[in-house]
Amino acid sequence: MIQLWLGIALLTLVALSFVFIPFLKAKKSEQAIVEVGRKHKNIDIFQERLSELDAERAAGNLQDQEYDALKLELEKNLLEDASDDDVNVVKQTVGTKQLLTVTLMALFVPVISFGLYFEYGSARQLQVAMEHPVQLENGEQPTVNEAIQMLVSELTANPENSEGWYVLATTYMSLGEFDKGVSSFKRVLEILPNDAPQYVGVMGQYAQGLYFAKGGKMDQEVRQQIQRTLDREPLEVTSLGLLGIDAFEQSRMEEAIGYWRKALTNAEPAAAESLKVGIQRALEQLVQEGKTVPDVPELVGASVQLKVAIDSQLSGKLNPEQTVFVFAKPVGGRMPVAAVRLTVGELPKIITLDDSLAMTPQTKLSLHPNVEIGARISMTGQPQAAAGDLQSATVLVSVKELSEPVNLLIDQIVQ
Repeated sequence: MIQLWLGIALLTLVALSFVFIPFLKAKKSEQAIVEVGRKHKNIDIFQERLSELDAERAAGNLQDQEYDALKLELEKNLLEDASDDDVNVVKQTVGTKQLLTVTLMALFVPVISFGLYFEYGSARQLQVAMEHPVQLENGEQPTVNEAIQMLVSELTANPENSEGWYVLATTYMSLGEFDKGVSSFKRVLEILPNDAPQYVGVMGQYAQGLYFAKGGKMDQEVRQQIQRTLDREPLEVTSLGLLGIDAFEQSRMEEAIGYWRKALTNAEPAAAESLKVGIQRALEQLVQEGKTVPDVPELVGASVQLKVAIDSQLSGKLNPEQTVFVFAKPVGGRMPVAAVRLTVGELPKIITLDDSLAMTPQTKLSLHPNVEIGARISMTGQPQAAAGDLQSATVLVSVKELSEPVNLLIDQIVQ
């Protein structure tokens, strides 16, 4: 059973790459500052022609049916130009501004999917499955359609399996089968315990599925689902991302930035990068419109460079394999906002602490103007300090103003 889920999950990620990588490439070219490539020009042309269509419709020269047909043609052309391959997987066209939604979705799906798996699956069996992926009787890997049929058969026999329904939902979403994806997400919410840690995340993805199924339109049903999700978790990333996209499409750039900044609080590193792309795009639009550009400190990368060494009088008495913890903590706090594990044999060494080393999405280095830096050799190998451990003095640093590496010398014995 576990091998089947893993096979489907891997196929889902493959399908996501075919659908979304062309969009990501188009987005990167759109953001180029100096070099204006072919894709960037195509996006600009798309926006100009779409503006012309909007003006024609507003002037009464185009009927709604004609407008929709011409807009669809423009979007199809943009999709073809954005892709490096001739593979057409998405069945529903996504507009230019909705490329941000695509990026967010591509990042959120694997993050939440594997979170759900590790909660209700088996990490030990997952490792075995990775070494022996699912195969058909003829020894070949299944196609996406074959894998879906296998999963549907399993769910027919075991309809209460929330993990299977979730994988099926994300697979349908990745293939553009949005209605089926919505139905599958709804089934997950019916089965999954209401107090499960993944429940709110699935609520957000259900709202996202509704949004796609309705052609990227924020109607009353989508808004109600978003509100239900945010009532339970005000910082739910997918829901805030959707609100930001809707505001962006309505040219309410300040609101979009506000929603995406709020979403950054709980965003995993990969999703956070996607949100920052959206924020940067909205800032650029404000500049083009001649409006005031707000300060967005989250876009300023936060990192602290350290040089960690051991006092020469102590180094000769240590085992090279003993564990060294290097960490940054909020002032007066206990939980590190960034940490790395080394060995005595690796020192002295220069390392960099940044948001990629955050312990949780809510505890990031960039969210703290000042932090306490330290290093400790653990005699037990455990993160908790114990008598007999060796440590450095704690150094208070200003994250955004730091320019030189911080020297940490391990020369004290923990009493």
